[in-house]
Amino acid sequence: MTGRILIVDDVATNRIVMKVKLAAACYDVVPAASGAEALEIAASGGIDIIIMDMMMPGLSGAETCRRLRGNPATATIPVILVTASEDTEARMDGLSAGADDFLSKPVDELALLARVRSLLRSRGEERDFQARGGDVIELACASMPGLAEARAGFAAKPIELAHGRIALIGGSTATWLPVQRDRLRPLFREAVSIMNRDAALAVTDGSAPDLFLIDADLSAHNEGLRLMSELRSRSATRHAAFIVLLPKGDSERAATALDLGAADVSYHPFAVDEISMRIRTQLARKRRADRMRSTLESGLKMAMYDSLTGLHNRHYGLHQLELVATRCRAQGIKAGLILMDVDHFKKVNDTYGHPVGDAVLARVAQTLQASLRAEDLVARIGGEEFMAILPDTDLRNVQVVAERLRAAIEEMGVPLQCGGMLTVTLSLGAGMLDERDTAGCEALSRIDRALYSAKDGGRNCVRLVGA
Repeated sequence: MTGRILIVDDVATNRIVMKVKLAAACYDVVPAASGAEALEIAASGGIDIIIMDMMMPGLSGAETCRRLRGNPATATIPVILVTASEDTEARMDGLSAGADDFLSKPVDELALLARVRSLLRSRGEERDFQARGGDVIELACASMPGLAEARAGFAAKPIELAHGRIALIGGSTATWLPVQRDRLRPLFREAVSIMNRDAALAVTDGSAPDLFLIDADLSAHNEGLRLMSELRSRSATRHAAFIVLLPKGDSERAATALDLGAADVSYHPFAVDEISMRIRTQLARKRRADRMRSTLESGLKMAMYDSLTGLHNRHYGLHQLELVATRCRAQGIKAGLILMDVDHFKKVNDTYGHPVGDAVLARVAQTLQASLRAEDLVARIGGEEFMAILPDTDLRNVQVVAERLRAAIEEMGVPLQCGGMLTVTLSLGAGMLDERDTAGCEALSRIDRALYSAKDGGRNCVRLVGA
């Protein structure tokens, strides 16, 4: 896995030690001696992760992180802060500034590389999203005023934007579960609940938590890690965020958890304000990931469907025709093909205008789809031209279906704003995919000639190939 990592530390020796560790893992390392220099380098682009010392003269690590999060060009770069201090206030300051994780000096190499791998995966997904035109900023740290400044205030009100259902999973003897549940509930707008292993595995798409906080050891050693792997393999929970709880200092299993897909790790005993920050960060990441998947699904839909009629488009329809033609040749199956053209459609547009023409096409599409089987495919392949593929049928049935489609369109009416109904008719060419066809376009050309024969023969009729 490649990645370009910015190392920020005012002590040259520390930069060199960190560079050696990361370069040995084949990462490209860029050094910076101050927060100001880091901001300049990060804004120039190309940085995948920033690993930064918390305590530096001038801009501290936390303040540099805040400025990174405030710049759209650097807002989504993952940041790991490194500190020699176990001061809870300092850690909270860094997390509230938008840091993704803390590492303590001396930095454990195993934990460092595992965290880098995990963040690089997330960074790659976000870059793909941005390349598709996605929103650059929807960061948890974008609205954190007051949380790091007044810890009493932090515990007193729900965290803004921290929407999501949270499930706590521990062993049967885990006394921390009800205590931490009750402490977390006031901090989040939605449910914080306790689950056991069986309940977690039984959740459905509608009831799945957005985030699981799982003890690595439930009733047995590593049972929590195995549960996380199982949940990540199931459709209802595969997109949930997971934070794994480990005994303090267990860096080896922390690395394992991150490599298995945990979004974050934390250690017993944990402070509720710190774990709340970590939960909030992961809920925000999950929202972005959900939006990325939605963007991808929308893009795929646009590539497959005609926006006016809701039918499959020409590209998809012709691709499916080739697949069916291949099956006909390879397996000897039979499939029918019907080409249809709305008669005198130009006259509709010229007389009533394009909005009425669009309404006619949309209504024709609905009627065709309602008149075909679920396994049949109908696509819009031109302005007023449609195609239907009928698998597992014969010529006689193709003719029956074509006549049914013709009659359905003839009976169809489109209401006009001025009153009355507009009716249209359909010309159709129909036939079979031949197992001798070397490509679907051969059948398409043959049946297209039949369609033109129907148009030349007076329209509103079916011409059959092979009758």
